[in-house]
Amino acid sequence: MNSTDGCLASSVGAGLDPAVALFHSLSDATRLAIVQRLAHGEARVADLVAALGMAQSTVSAHVACLRDCALVVGRPQGRQVFYSLARPELMDLLASAETLLAATGNAVALCPNYGTDAPSDAAQDSKESAR
Repeated sequence: MNSTDGCLASSVGAGLDPAVALFHSLSDATRLAIVQRLAHGEARVADLVAALGMAQSTVSAHVACLRDCALVVGRPQGRQVFYSLARPELMDLLASAETLLAATGNAVALCPNYGTDAPSDAAQDSKESAR
């Protein structure tokens, strides 16, 4: 995970609008998948690794980001930690996002900046440095 993909709340100044930080914390597909999995009940990192098919270090880093952003809480039990969503309102937010996506026909996927075919940050950086 590079610095631009990390948890924004821990890497920028205090003047950042909290809504921007919230949406940035949810903008990563792995973090969103973790939130969706935790919507079904608490899980350990090992459970999330099995469900997502990703490396333990990757999942741990994303769980830490969500925890740092106060979206996920951990409940220690012996040598394990069981993670769950910190606030049920998070699921309301995601349900509203799904409703909006359905209403717009998923037009955001066509967005030239953030859509599924948008250039990556690295490609964008190399294009700008070539100018």
